[in-house]
Amino acid sequence: MSQYVAAIDQGTTSTRCMIFTHDGRSVGKHQLEHEQIFPQAGWVEHNALEIWERTQDVIKGAMADAGITAADLAAVGITNQRETALVWDKTTGQPLYNAIVWQDTRTDTICKELAGEDGADKYRKKVGLPLATYFSGPKVRWILDNVDGVREAAERGDAVFGNMDTWVVWNLTGGVNGGVHITDVTNASRTMLMDLETLDWDAGIAADMGIPLSMLPEIKSSSEVYGMTQADGPFGAELPVAGILGDQQAATVGQAGFSSGEAKNTYGTGCFMILNTGEELVQSENGLLTTVCYKFGDAPAVYALEGSIAIAGALVQWLRDNLKMIETSADVEPLANTVEDNGGIYFVPAFSGLYAPYWRSDARGAIVGMTRFINAGHIARATLEATAFQTREVLDAMNADSGVALTALKVDGGMVYNETLMQFQADVLGVPVIRPTVAETTALGAAYAAGLAVGFWKNTDEMRTNWGVDKTWEPTQGNNANTKLYAQWKKAVTRTFDWTD
Repeated sequence: MSQYVAAIDQGTTSTRCMIFTHDGRSVGKHQLEHEQIFPQAGWVEHNALEIWERTQDVIKGAMADAGITAADLAAVGITNQRETALVWDKTTGQPLYNAIVWQDTRTDTICKELAGEDGADKYRKKVGLPLATYFSGPKVRWILDNVDGVREAAERGDAVFGNMDTWVVWNLTGGVNGGVHITDVTNASRTMLMDLETLDWDAGIAADMGIPLSMLPEIKSSSEVYGMTQADGPFGAELPVAGILGDQQAATVGQAGFSSGEAKNTYGTGCFMILNTGEELVQSENGLLTTVCYKFGDAPAVYALEGSIAIAGALVQWLRDNLKMIETSADVEPLANTVEDNGGIYFVPAFSGLYAPYWRSDARGAIVGMTRFINAGHIARATLEATAFQTREVLDAMNADSGVALTALKVDGGMVYNETLMQFQADVLGVPVIRPTVAETTALGAAYAAGLAVGFWKNTDEMRTNWGVDKTWEPTQGNNANTKLYAQWKKAVTRTFDWTD
């Protein structure tokens, strides 16, 4: 009897597979990092073949860790880094260029050309997004314009596009031997090419970007059987691939955020806050994104407002890999705790420009307030505080758009085990911060979507009963993090504007 659901979480820095029980517990997992490729300043790429190899390895590793076979699995779900765009040849299975990662800024000129006199909000009413380097569509346009032979391959019908969910599913279901070329509504809503109301590709916008519709995957719901894994594939048997959710939407589902007004914040490579707005499509007036939260089978789509922050955990990795200040990411907390405060410095990590609520592609990172007093501990503390301050800016925008002041924030992701950060986050927000018992909510959400499609979970109420509180951080009485320190942060942010022409 099938007792488990597998979830593949293809993230920005690593890929992992997790095996979940009906009550939402993880019984097996395996995770592997992949290379971050930086061809030049502002460019970020991934090797899609390496990612597929890692995906196969983590599937086998997770099943071995859980001590199970494919016969024990009811279904497979996928969650993925969104907006990272790949174009490959469907006849050979070979990528025609490296995957261009969501953090990449090379499409800035393309975005400005598309905006013209209409400005960055040219397509916002249809797609819920500003014209920005973040999204997939302009990346595909760049590949078509700059990589020899790709446009010709697209016109022949051989070159196809997908975010990483599409690439993983295509390979899992057969690849060149009949792999399905599909995506779900959450990923499609991050391309700038899908109409949020019709949930279909917008031919006019695709034409503006010079992208043939034949390249685009078929849009499906987030929870249905898309195809079967191959018997000679990493699972070793035919299993239904039955759920797809972009990573932040998956975390919302994993947090059981099924009611309008519920919000969560995920602390990963970047930082992403999502507010469920129900079946109502709410256009932001304060720099947030309107996106699809999920669509389960034939039920109506559920929408959300999202605040996206480009650099959160990636800033800790930068301290580790570029500055060599720490040996492991976990070392940042004890280093930060060697000092009592930030020493007056603020670190604005606008490495890829500023995302919500500013959307300034001309911004670049800055550390301000430096004096000879500053040491490595202050830099480590300012690194953690940057994530908390950015989250506060997004929360302010969300409160303004929704008209509802959030009374608590559910959190998940790798950084939620950093006690110093979580306490400071509660202080900056002035509301409790709540970590669930299962913090791997991204993978869990993908498992929920897949399991729902095959009846492993009957409804969202069953999923909601799995959610529980692990720890709550209350704001420290009398702290000045949400007043004086936050005001200084806002001042620091302005120093990053207009850095690039």
